[in-house]
Amino acid sequence: MGKLSKKALAACCIAALWTVPALAKNPLFDDVLTADPAALVHGDTVYLYTGHDEAPDNNGFFVMHDWLLFSSKDMKTWQRHGPVLKATDFKWAKGDAWAAHAIERNGKFYFYTTVRHKDDKPGFAIGVAVADSPLGPFKDAIGKALVTNDMTTQTKNDWDDIDPAIFIDKDGQAYLFFGNVVPKYVKLKANMTELDGEIKTIDLTDFTEAAWVHSKGDTYYLSYACGFPEKICYATSRSIHGPWQYQGILNEIAGNSETNHQSIIEFQGKSYFIYHTGAVPPAEGRQSGGRFRRSVAIDPLYYNTDGTLKRVIMSSEGIR
Repeated sequence: MGKLSKKALAACCIAALWTVPALAKNPLFDDVLTADPAALVHGDTVYLYTGHDEAPDNNGFFVMHDWLLFSSKDMKTWQRHGPVLKATDFKWAKGDAWAAHAIERNGKFYFYTTVRHKDDKPGFAIGVAVADSPLGPFKDAIGKALVTNDMTTQTKNDWDDIDPAIFIDKDGQAYLFFGNVVPKYVKLKANMTELDGEIKTIDLTDFTEAAWVHSKGDTYYLSYACGFPEKICYATSRSIHGPWQYQGILNEIAGNSETNHQSIIEFQGKSYFIYHTGAVPPAEGRQSGGRFRRSVAIDPLYYNTDGTLKRVIMSSEGIR
């Protein structure tokens, strides 16, 4: 066997790092910092898209440049696929790869993201990228933002249009939910890359951010980060348009993280609650987790007989 060049050897080492499975525990990974989980079930696989915290400490602010992807066929062993998209892959954006959400429709995979727009439309915006595979490569689908800060005027915050979450109803109509402080939603056209009508606000108790919508039977569930430091609360409705009935706290404050962001899925007949904490412990050669250094965790989600959700019990063991 011939000698490998230093460059080839380095490439092999990187590939090996990203293909070693991660065994179940909470937080799910402790050698890379992950946040704002968004899980997509496709076929026999769960694809877990996360933000990527890179803040050097917990005294500054969020440092996030790209989104990571992990996959699993059993919710216990996770394959790593590395970064799938950078904030600056949107040519109109200047950075800040905040929360995202991926969904499949008609054989295409759409990735809705929060990024900071360039100064011609200052503030945070929502973009959409598209791919032919859940593994990517993802590319900007429309060459401009889907939602910009000047399109909503309910607050003076320039970060009030964040945390996109997509829901496709039983009739095939797709909706984009998003917002900080003021929750909002809007119909999407069938092409998934254009708004279809006016942006509407939602009446929710103590809403902060991180909307996520799922349904089971005839009930719609809208979970979201509430208060600050953030817990996860939820509301239910018989219609995607509400009214939404507040049901209380679903998940308490998570570790030493002031934020939380949840993803709820059903996979192989079981339900899961995916969230983030600041619970990575200190160890030699790395800094501990915290408010700007978060990590994804997973615990079971259970329903009561009346359709309400049981309080999520956070664990260090994860899924067994």
